[in-house]
Amino acid sequence: MRNVQEITPTEIRRKGSNRKAAAGAAAATERLRNILGNRAEVLAPDDAEEPILHPSVRGAVYEWLSEINAQKELAAVGIKPRSTGLLSGPPGCGKTTLAHHLAARLGVPLVNVGSENLFESYLGASEQNVATLFDRLRRSEDRCIVFLDELDAIGAKRENNNTGGADNARTSMLTVLLRRIENFDGILIGATNRADSLDPALWRRFGMQIEVALPDEDARFAILKRYGMPFAFDEDLLDLLAALTEGAAPSLLRQLMEGVKRRLVLGARMRRPATSATDAFLGVVGQTAPHPDYEPPALWRTPGAHDLDIGPWPPAREATAEGG
Repeated sequence: MRNVQEITPTEIRRKGSNRKAAAGAAAATERLRNILGNRAEVLAPDDAEEPILHPSVRGAVYEWLSEINAQKELAAVGIKPRSTGLLSGPPGCGKTTLAHHLAARLGVPLVNVGSENLFESYLGASEQNVATLFDRLRRSEDRCIVFLDELDAIGAKRENNNTGGADNARTSMLTVLLRRIENFDGILIGATNRADSLDPALWRRFGMQIEVALPDEDARFAILKRYGMPFAFDEDLLDLLAALTEGAAPSLLRQLMEGVKRRLVLGARMRRPATSATDAFLGVVGQTAPHPDYEPPALWRTPGAHDLDIGPWPPAREATAEGG
Protein backbone atom coordinates (compact mmCIF):
# COMPACT_ATOMS: atom_id res chain seq x y z
CA MET A 1 0.00 0.00 0.00
CA ARG A 2 1.50 3.33 -1.03
CA ASN A 3 1.92 6.22 1.40
CA VAL A 4 -0.40 8.58 -0.46
CA GLN A 5 0.43 11.57 1.75
CA GLU A 6 4.14 11.42 0.95
CA ILE A 7 3.66 11.11 -2.81
CA THR A 8 1.06 13.84 -3.21
CA PRO A 9 2.45 16.81 -5.17
CA THR A 10 3.46 19.63 -2.83
CA GLU A 11 0.77 22.27 -3.20
CA ILE A 12 1.82 25.71 -4.37
CA ARG A 13 -0.03 27.86 -1.85
CA ARG A 14 0.99 31.17 -3.32
CA LYS A 15 1.53 34.08 -0.96
CA GLY A 16 -1.21 36.66 -1.50
CA SER A 17 -3.16 34.30 -3.74
CA ASN A 18 -5.79 36.59 -5.23
CA ARG A 19 -6.53 38.35 -8.49
CA LYS A 20 -4.67 41.53 -7.54
CA ALA A 21 -1.57 39.61 -6.43
CA ALA A 22 -1.62 37.52 -9.61
CA ALA A 23 -1.82 40.63 -11.76
CA GLY A 24 1.06 42.17 -9.82
CA ALA A 25 3.22 39.08 -10.29
CA ALA A 26 2.48 39.04 -14.04
CA ALA A 27 3.45 42.70 -14.33
CA ALA A 28 6.64 42.12 -12.36
CA THR A 29 7.54 39.22 -14.66
CA GLU A 30 7.22 41.41 -17.74
CA ARG A 31 9.20 44.26 -16.20
CA LEU A 32 12.02 41.89 -15.27
CA ARG A 33 12.03 40.39 -18.77
CA ASN A 34 12.40 43.86 -20.21
CA ILE A 35 15.17 44.98 -17.90
CA LEU A 36 17.19 41.74 -18.05
CA GLY A 37 16.84 41.07 -21.77
CA ASN A 38 18.97 38.09 -22.81
CA ARG A 39 20.83 37.96 -19.49
CA ALA A 40 18.29 35.53 -18.04
CA GLU A 41 14.98 33.74 -18.55
CA VAL A 42 12.24 35.09 -16.30
CA LEU A 43 9.60 32.53 -15.27
CA ALA A 44 6.20 33.63 -13.97
CA PRO A 45 5.02 32.17 -10.65
CA ASP A 46 1.74 31.01 -12.22
CA ASP A 47 3.68 28.73 -14.59
CA ALA A 48 5.30 26.72 -11.79
CA GLU A 49 4.49 23.04 -11.32
CA GLU A 50 3.62 21.43 -8.00
CA PRO A 51 6.60 19.13 -7.42
CA ILE A 52 6.63 15.64 -5.93
CA LEU A 53 9.23 16.04 -3.19
CA HIS A 54 11.09 13.57 -1.00
CA PRO A 55 10.05 14.12 2.65
CA SER A 56 13.50 15.48 3.55
CA VAL A 57 13.36 18.02 0.71
CA ARG A 58 9.76 18.92 1.56
CA GLY A 59 10.85 19.60 5.15
CA ALA A 60 13.76 21.80 4.07
CA VAL A 61 11.51 23.82 1.77
CA TYR A 62 8.93 24.31 4.52
CA GLU A 63 11.62 25.41 6.98
CA TRP A 64 13.12 27.93 4.56
CA LEU A 65 9.74 29.41 3.67
CA SER A 66 8.94 29.70 7.38
CA GLU A 67 12.17 31.64 7.92
CA ILE A 68 11.50 34.01 5.03
CA ASN A 69 8.00 34.72 6.33
CA ALA A 70 9.23 35.34 9.89
CA GLN A 71 11.76 38.14 9.40
CA LYS A 72 10.51 40.23 12.34
CA GLU A 73 10.57 37.34 14.79
CA LEU A 74 14.10 36.37 13.77
CA ALA A 75 15.28 40.00 13.88
CA ALA A 76 14.17 40.13 17.52
CA VAL A 77 16.87 37.58 18.36
CA GLY A 78 19.49 39.14 16.11
CA ILE A 79 19.40 36.87 13.05
CA LYS A 80 18.06 37.02 9.51
CA PRO A 81 16.39 34.40 7.33
CA ARG A 82 18.84 32.57 5.13
CA SER A 83 18.82 34.21 1.71
CA THR A 84 20.92 31.74 -0.28
CA GLY A 85 20.54 28.03 -0.91
CA LEU A 86 22.33 25.43 -3.00
CA LEU A 87 20.42 22.61 -4.71
CA SER A 88 22.54 19.62 -5.69
CA GLY A 89 21.69 16.45 -7.53
CA PRO A 90 22.09 14.63 -10.85
CA PRO A 91 20.78 16.04 -14.14
CA GLY A 92 17.00 15.98 -14.56
CA CYS A 93 16.19 15.46 -10.87
CA GLY A 94 14.03 18.59 -10.63
CA LYS A 95 16.27 21.36 -9.29
CA THR A 96 14.80 24.03 -11.59
CA THR A 97 11.26 22.83 -10.82
CA LEU A 98 11.99 23.13 -7.10
CA ALA A 99 13.43 26.65 -7.43
CA HIS A 100 10.38 27.71 -9.48
CA HIS A 101 8.14 26.18 -6.82
CA LEU A 102 9.82 28.26 -4.11
CA ALA A 103 9.36 31.43 -6.14
CA ALA A 104 5.70 30.60 -6.74
CA ARG A 105 5.12 29.99 -3.03
CA LEU A 106 6.43 33.52 -2.42
CA GLY A 107 4.39 34.91 -5.33
CA VAL A 108 7.44 36.24 -7.22
CA PRO A 109 9.11 35.53 -10.60
CA LEU A 110 12.11 33.23 -10.95
CA VAL A 111 15.11 34.74 -12.76
CA ASN A 112 16.72 31.65 -14.33
CA VAL A 113 20.39 32.30 -15.19
CA GLY A 114 22.27 29.58 -17.07
CA SER A 115 26.04 29.39 -17.47
CA GLU A 116 25.61 30.35 -21.13
CA ASN A 117 24.19 33.70 -19.98
CA LEU A 118 27.41 34.54 -18.14
CA PHE A 119 30.52 32.77 -19.37
CA GLU A 120 32.61 33.87 -22.33
CA SER A 121 36.18 32.77 -23.00
CA TYR A 122 37.52 36.30 -23.45
CA LEU A 123 39.04 37.86 -20.33
CA GLY A 124 36.79 40.64 -19.08
CA ALA A 125 33.63 39.61 -20.96
CA SER A 126 32.31 37.16 -18.36
CA GLU A 127 33.03 39.55 -15.51
CA GLN A 128 31.06 42.24 -17.34
CA ASN A 129 28.17 39.84 -17.89
CA VAL A 130 28.01 39.07 -14.16
CA ALA A 131 28.20 42.75 -13.26
CA THR A 132 25.50 43.67 -15.78
CA LEU A 133 23.15 40.98 -14.45
CA PHE A 134 23.42 42.08 -10.84
CA ASP A 135 23.36 45.79 -11.69
CA ARG A 136 20.10 45.34 -13.57
CA LEU A 137 18.64 43.29 -10.72
CA ARG A 138 19.57 46.05 -8.28
CA ARG A 139 17.87 48.68 -10.44
CA SER A 140 14.68 46.65 -10.59
CA GLU A 141 12.16 47.35 -7.86
CA ASP A 142 10.49 43.97 -8.27
CA ARG A 143 11.10 41.12 -5.85
CA CYS A 144 12.24 37.88 -7.39
CA ILE A 145 14.29 34.76 -6.76
CA VAL A 146 17.54 34.52 -8.72
CA PHE A 147 18.43 30.98 -9.82
CA LEU A 148 22.02 30.31 -10.93
CA ASP A 149 21.91 27.04 -12.81
CA GLU A 150 24.87 24.80 -13.72
CA LEU A 151 27.16 26.36 -11.13
CA ASP A 152 29.72 23.59 -11.65
CA ALA A 153 30.31 24.98 -15.16
CA ILE A 154 31.26 28.43 -13.90
CA GLY A 155 32.20 27.94 -10.23
CA ALA A 156 34.60 24.99 -10.25
CA LYS A 157 37.53 24.95 -7.84
CA ARG A 158 40.01 27.63 -8.85
CA GLU A 159 42.94 25.35 -8.06
CA ASN A 160 41.97 23.37 -11.17
CA ASN A 161 42.05 26.46 -13.43
CA ASN A 162 45.68 26.30 -14.46
CA THR A 163 45.78 26.06 -18.24
CA GLY A 164 45.42 29.77 -19.05
CA GLY A 165 42.98 31.23 -21.59
CA ALA A 166 39.44 30.21 -20.73
CA ASP A 167 40.51 29.04 -17.26
CA ASN A 168 41.85 32.50 -16.47
CA ALA A 169 38.56 34.01 -17.63
CA ARG A 170 36.61 31.57 -15.46
CA THR A 171 38.75 32.36 -12.39
CA SER A 172 38.34 36.10 -12.89
CA MET A 173 34.58 35.73 -13.40
CA LEU A 174 34.24 33.62 -10.25
CA THR A 175 35.96 36.33 -8.21
CA VAL A 176 33.39 38.87 -9.40
CA LEU A 177 30.52 36.44 -8.87
CA LEU A 178 31.56 35.77 -5.26
CA ARG A 179 31.56 39.47 -4.48
CA ARG A 180 28.21 40.07 -6.17
CA ILE A 181 26.53 37.17 -4.36
CA GLU A 182 27.89 38.48 -1.06
CA ASN A 183 26.37 41.91 -1.70
CA PHE A 184 23.10 40.76 -3.25
CA ASP A 185 20.05 41.95 -1.33
CA GLY A 186 17.55 39.25 -2.20
CA ILE A 187 17.02 35.49 -2.39
CA LEU A 188 19.46 33.54 -4.54
CA ILE A 189 19.51 29.83 -5.30
CA GLY A 190 22.34 27.93 -6.98
CA ALA A 191 22.12 24.51 -8.60
CA THR A 192 24.84 22.02 -9.44
CA ASN A 193 25.13 18.46 -10.70
CA ARG A 194 28.47 18.10 -8.91
CA ALA A 195 28.61 19.77 -5.52
CA ASP A 196 32.07 18.31 -4.87
CA SER A 197 33.52 20.30 -7.79
CA LEU A 198 32.51 23.76 -6.50
CA ASP A 199 35.08 26.22 -5.26
CA PRO A 200 35.04 26.28 -1.42
CA ALA A 201 34.50 30.05 -1.37
CA LEU A 202 31.43 29.67 -3.59
CA TRP A 203 30.11 26.83 -1.43
CA ARG A 204 30.37 29.05 1.66
CA ARG A 205 28.20 31.72 0.03
CA PHE A 206 25.16 29.46 0.41
CA GLY A 207 23.41 29.46 3.76
CA MET A 208 21.81 26.06 3.23
CA GLN A 209 22.46 23.01 1.05
CA ILE A 210 19.64 20.75 -0.14
CA GLU A 211 20.29 17.48 -1.93
CA VAL A 212 17.58 16.79 -4.52
CA ALA A 213 17.93 13.03 -4.79
CA LEU A 214 16.50 10.71 -7.43
CA PRO A 215 12.91 9.66 -6.65
CA ASP A 216 12.24 6.50 -4.66
CA GLU A 217 9.66 3.94 -5.76
CA ASP A 218 6.68 5.74 -4.21
CA ALA A 219 7.72 9.00 -5.84
CA ARG A 220 8.26 7.29 -9.21
CA PHE A 221 4.74 5.87 -9.01
CA ALA A 222 3.36 9.36 -8.33
CA ILE A 223 5.39 10.92 -11.16
CA LEU A 224 4.32 8.25 -13.65
CA LYS A 225 0.68 8.70 -12.64
CA ARG A 226 0.88 12.50 -12.88
CA TYR A 227 2.43 12.57 -16.35
CA GLY A 228 0.07 9.85 -17.54
CA MET A 229 -2.94 12.12 -16.98
CA PRO A 230 -5.55 12.58 -18.37
CA PHE A 231 -5.26 8.86 -19.13
CA ALA A 232 -6.12 6.57 -16.20
CA PHE A 233 -3.32 4.01 -16.42
CA ASP A 234 -3.92 0.78 -14.52
CA GLU A 235 -2.29 1.04 -11.08
CA ASP A 236 -0.83 -2.47 -11.29
CA LEU A 237 0.93 -1.38 -14.48
CA LEU A 238 2.19 1.79 -12.78
CA ASP A 239 3.42 -0.33 -9.86
CA LEU A 240 5.41 -2.50 -12.25
CA LEU A 241 6.79 0.52 -14.10
CA ALA A 242 7.81 2.14 -10.80
CA ALA A 243 9.82 -0.97 -9.97
CA LEU A 244 11.40 -1.19 -13.44
CA THR A 245 12.47 2.46 -13.46
CA GLU A 246 14.63 2.44 -10.32
CA GLY A 247 17.35 5.04 -10.78
CA ALA A 248 15.37 7.11 -13.30
CA ALA A 249 15.24 10.90 -13.03
CA PRO A 250 11.86 12.66 -13.10
CA SER A 251 12.71 14.07 -16.53
CA LEU A 252 13.13 10.56 -17.95
CA LEU A 253 9.87 9.38 -16.37
CA ARG A 254 8.11 12.35 -17.93
CA GLN A 255 9.56 11.52 -21.35
CA LEU A 256 8.33 7.95 -20.97
CA MET A 257 4.74 8.83 -20.11
CA GLU A 258 4.42 11.69 -22.59
CA GLY A 259 5.81 9.45 -25.32
CA VAL A 260 3.18 6.81 -24.59
CA LYS A 261 0.43 9.44 -24.60
CA ARG A 262 1.57 10.58 -28.05
CA ARG A 263 1.28 7.01 -29.27
CA LEU A 264 -2.19 6.68 -27.81
CA VAL A 265 -3.35 9.88 -29.51
CA LEU A 266 -1.48 9.64 -32.82
CA GLY A 267 -0.99 5.90 -33.28
CA ALA A 268 -3.85 5.40 -35.71
CA ARG A 269 -2.84 8.44 -37.76
CA MET A 270 0.73 7.14 -38.01
CA ARG A 271 -0.54 3.61 -38.75
CA ARG A 272 1.27 2.45 -35.64
CA PRO A 273 -1.55 1.92 -33.13
CA ALA A 274 -0.53 1.19 -29.54
CA THR A 275 -2.19 -2.21 -29.47
CA SER A 276 -0.65 -3.24 -26.14
CA ALA A 277 1.09 -1.68 -23.15
CA THR A 278 4.28 -3.59 -23.94
CA ASP A 279 4.32 -2.30 -27.50
CA ALA A 280 3.58 1.28 -26.45
CA PHE A 281 6.12 1.56 -23.64
CA LEU A 282 8.95 -0.33 -25.30
CA GLY A 283 8.48 1.76 -28.44
CA VAL A 284 9.15 4.87 -26.35
CA VAL A 285 12.04 3.22 -24.51
CA GLY A 286 13.69 2.64 -27.89
CA GLN A 287 13.60 6.39 -28.58
CA THR A 288 14.74 7.70 -25.18
CA ALA A 289 17.74 7.12 -22.97
CA PRO A 290 18.81 8.02 -19.43
CA HIS A 291 21.60 10.53 -18.92
CA PRO A 292 25.03 8.89 -19.44
CA ASP A 293 25.89 9.56 -15.78
CA TYR A 294 23.08 7.23 -14.68
CA GLU A 295 23.02 3.46 -14.45
CA PRO A 296 20.22 2.54 -16.92
CA PRO A 297 17.02 1.40 -15.17
CA ALA A 298 15.90 -2.17 -15.84
CA LEU A 299 13.26 -1.03 -18.34
CA TRP A 300 16.04 0.42 -20.53
CA ARG A 301 18.73 -2.12 -19.65
CA THR A 302 16.70 -5.21 -20.62
CA PRO A 303 13.58 -3.90 -22.41
CA GLY A 304 12.61 -7.14 -24.12
CA ALA A 305 12.52 -9.05 -20.85
CA HIS A 306 9.45 -7.31 -19.45
CA ASP A 307 5.79 -8.12 -20.13
CA LEU A 308 3.77 -4.99 -19.38
CA ASP A 309 0.39 -6.39 -20.48
CA ILE A 310 -0.97 -6.90 -16.98
CA GLY A 311 -4.10 -4.75 -16.97
CA PRO A 312 -6.78 -3.21 -19.18
CA TRP A 313 -5.55 -1.52 -22.34
CA PRO A 314 -5.80 1.09 -23.74
CA PRO A 315 -6.26 3.30 -20.67
CA ALA A 316 -9.46 5.29 -20.42
CA ARG A 317 -9.17 9.03 -20.93
CA GLU A 318 -10.55 10.99 -18.01
CA ALA A 319 -12.75 14.02 -18.56
CA THR A 320 -10.98 17.35 -18.12
CA ALA A 321 -12.25 20.74 -16.98
CA GLU A 322 -12.60 21.65 -20.66
CA GLY A 323 -14.69 18.58 -21.22
CA GLY A 324 -12.00 16.83 -23.24
